[in-house]
Amino acid sequence: MLPAEGRPGRPPWWPLTEVTSREQMLWDDLWSRPQAVMWEQLGQVLEVALFVRTLAETEQPDSKVEARKLARQYMESLGLTVQGMLRNRWKIVVATEQQREEDDEEELEAPPRRSARDRMKVVPFSGRA
Repeated sequence: MLPAEGRPGRPPWWPLTEVTSREQMLWDDLWSRPQAVMWEQLGQVLEVALFVRTLAETEQPDSKVEARKLARQYMESLGLTVQGMLRNRWKIVVATEQQREEDDEEELEAPPRRSARDRMKVVPFSGRA
């Protein structure tokens, strides 16, 4: 479960060489998203940086098709698309929903169902047809 309010705090240090102003804007934005919680847990700083660099490259008018394909693949693997979220089995929830789900897991099990025999009703025989 990913918090809807996103990842708190400052983004990690940029791990690649010389960050451009556009890359810095993308970097800051991405690290404030809910998916960033998992990236941090999984140690995907470098993967996110490579995605940012590729995405900034694809924004150029003369960008190559290969770069756009690569950016799309990064988006999927980092859970930035619906398909990527589904593939990673990530779900964004608001805190109250998350708390409700945790509470649901702690609830007691439902009482056992009565068997078919227990549900049968005995009808007295009157002897008349």
